[in-house]
Amino acid sequence: MTQKTCILVGAPVDSGKRRRGCLMGPDALRTAGLGQSLRDLGHSVTDFGNVQPTPFEPDSEGQTLHALNETIAWTKALCDIAQSTCEAGFPIFMGGDHSLSAGTVSGVANYAAKVGRKLFVLWLDAHTDFHTPDSTDSGNLHGTPVAYVVGKDGFEGFPAVRNTVPEENICMIGLRSVDAAERATLQTTQIRRHDMREIDENGIAKPLAAFLKDVAAQNGLLHVSLDVDFLDPSEAPAVGTTVPGGATVREAHLVMEMLHDSGLVTSMDLVELNPFLDERGRTAKLIVDLAASALGRRVFDRTTRSFT
Repeated sequence: MTQKTCILVGAPVDSGKRRRGCLMGPDALRTAGLGQSLRDLGHSVTDFGNVQPTPFEPDSEGQTLHALNETIAWTKALCDIAQSTCEAGFPIFMGGDHSLSAGTVSGVANYAAKVGRKLFVLWLDAHTDFHTPDSTDSGNLHGTPVAYVVGKDGFEGFPAVRNTVPEENICMIGLRSVDAAERATLQTTQIRRHDMREIDENGIAKPLAAFLKDVAAQNGLLHVSLDVDFLDPSEAPAVGTTVPGGATVREAHLVMEMLHDSGLVTSMDLVELNPFLDERGRTAKLIVDLAASALGRRVFDRTTRSFT
């Protein structure tokens, strides 16, 4: 196994939606032993600490878009941090709600362009997050990062995306909550998308293997963005956007072990963990286990855990 220089970056973003709690996510992952789990695998681990947003004007009460100025400030800060940490090692961005990926993915894309390689993104999520600020009904900006990084219009005030991610370089797996507007828009794109019905019918390995084959063929960098709601809420309850019918623990570990076997992953988001909704740290520990699988832990390495 290739040893990595893992850089843990806390991104306590809680502006992308109205339900509070994701700001506690980075510390929950630390407490659940993320750093030690990676050290046990032989990786070097540095904790960067928690990022702070750039200065911003307070958001007005009652505006259509929730915490717009704050989310823009987080995007600016995380874009810069993502590029610099990619230059130093293997960053793991600990969220924080999924709006943080507007910053992390755009920053990683800037790094990929700098080193002359293509960026690919694996989006493990119940949702496509392909709304724009103009199309979202909820006004929650955690539903917009994919549209932002591919260069869709409507993101006035956000930093310009210097290196957009080509649609065909994005693969979404685990979808099961996609509204009509997103569905219609996605059908006009080249984004690869695999919902849970397809996974139930054909398995989760087949679409992932096809995507990884393309990443390898093009010598791409691979960013993985793992949303807690990719998993079934019976397995991972600590998320504010619970959607029944998600991936099982077995399927999720298979995905992560395939990612490790590929040797292609160069950065990762762990997002939407809301410890306020967890059951004695159950979800945080599961996310730590999945991250460890992506970085080399095999099934025989796992200890039996009791929650009693």
